[in-house]
Amino acid sequence: MRAKKKVLFLGPAHPYRGGIADTQNYLAKNLVKLGHEVLVFTFNYQYPKILFQGKTQYSKDPKPKGVNIKRKVHSLNPINWIKVSNEINHYSPNIVLFRYWTPFLAPCWSYIARKLSPKIKKVAFVDNWIPHEAKPWDKIMNHLFSKRIDAFVTLSKAVSDDIIRDEPNIPVWSGFHPISEDLPKIISKTKARQKLGWSEDKKIVLFFGLIRKYKGLDLLIEAFSKAPLKSSKTLLAIVGESYEKEEKYLDLIKRLKLEDRVIYDFNYAGTEYTRDVICAADVVAQTYRSATQSGVTPLAYLYQTPLLVSNLPGLKVPIEKDHTGIVTEKSPEEIAINLSKILKRNSLEFYKKKLDKISKNYTWQSFCKSMINYIEGINQRQQN
Repeated sequence: MRAKKKVLFLGPAHPYRGGIADTQNYLAKNLVKLGHEVLVFTFNYQYPKILFQGKTQYSKDPKPKGVNIKRKVHSLNPINWIKVSNEINHYSPNIVLFRYWTPFLAPCWSYIARKLSPKIKKVAFVDNWIPHEAKPWDKIMNHLFSKRIDAFVTLSKAVSDDIIRDEPNIPVWSGFHPISEDLPKIISKTKARQKLGWSEDKKIVLFFGLIRKYKGLDLLIEAFSKAPLKSSKTLLAIVGESYEKEEKYLDLIKRLKLEDRVIYDFNYAGTEYTRDVICAADVVAQTYRSATQSGVTPLAYLYQTPLLVSNLPGLKVPIEKDHTGIVTEKSPEEIAINLSKILKRNSLEFYKKKLDKISKNYTWQSFCKSMINYIEGINQRQQN
């Protein structure tokens, strides 16, 4: 057995909400299960309100058990960064994992990394390298941070490829997006629909998660007005908090005369409600315009719901490899055709059988073991 490591995480965790915070909790919890000592420093101040478009940054779920989480980091206060780096050096971890998904964090993370002891391995855990809403200074900020890092870890090859193009001399490990075993257990489609009050005799396509322009919800709505989907009785369910004006989508639904075929709930979904809506759906649709990965995919895997995804490397790779759904081009016409294909009874049965067998390949335990093995093997960089 390999020696126990002291690992410190920097980034969002409970009480913050969202996919990144959730995966941070799962990472920490599973490293503890593997015998490592883990400490999480999350934010006491994450974003200025101008940069956060949601209703709240905080989760209503209880604090995860067995994970030591402390609110320490102020993303905009350099005096705080000095204090945090001193505390980390005093704790003396073997590894510090910086959660990185926006160049906004580059000044804070790069300063803290620069002040850490050279004995500590500094690893960036990157969710997005190129932001969905790109800015001219993103590449400069990413490089500022990269100079202080020994290695990168990602959840998809698409993110790794983006990093390698900009930082070819820093090692990158491409992992996978694990499936959480801690979420509410799967229930039958019938039970889920009864709980939600959804129709039990119609096919339902689900759009799930935070709603932003790049996720292409408008393309999916328009697909319901195109043949052959137009003449079907298939329903569209939209569940997720919108980072845009909800009226944009409600007006589109009304203009296309789809009011009686669309169910919508523009609120953030907690864990049990997430389980219910995904179990209730026949298909989860990710008609994104751009993406390098998605936390919705492992949720669909967990609840054994087939997927329709856009033809983007970050989305299609697991779907094509595991035969768990259909890949579509990003036009309403193609989306309509491919949804009609996947919604056929024999197609749904085929993909659900694949999903039933595949989840054991995507555990957090196996991800954490592989990640720690990789980090142990890297050499620390000589930094200026």
